[in-house]
Amino acid sequence: MTTRPDPATPTPDTRDSGAPKVAAEGVPSVVRPNPHARPDSRHIVAMLHIAAPRGTTPTATSRCVCGRDRSAIGHRRVAVLIEDHAAHRDVCPLRTTDGKAAA
Repeated sequence: MTTRPDPATPTPDTRDSGAPKVAAEGVPSVVRPNPHARPDSRHIVAMLHIAAPRGTTPTATSRCVCGRDRSAIGHRRVAVLIEDHAAHRDVCPLRTTDGKAAA
C-alpha cells in the first residue's frame, strides 16, 4: 500500500533557502517620483471635455476639483455649458489670484 500526501496539507518548498524574504519579487523598493508632476507644482483644477463627432449630437462635461460636475447634450446646451465653465473660473473657491497679481 502506498501512502499519498494529504492534498489539504501544503508540501514544503524545496527551492527556498529558508531565508526570510525582505521584499516581493518585481516590486520596486524605492518610491519613484511622479513623471507627470510639474516642477512648479501646478495641477489641473477644472476640465472641460467636449465631444462633437461629425454627424452626431455634441456632448460636454465640465468638472472641477471643488465638486462641480455638470454635463450637457445638444448644440445650445453645450454652448451654454462652455460659457458657464468659463464663468466658473472666476468664482471657483479653489482658484487663487496670487499668481495673477505677481505676474
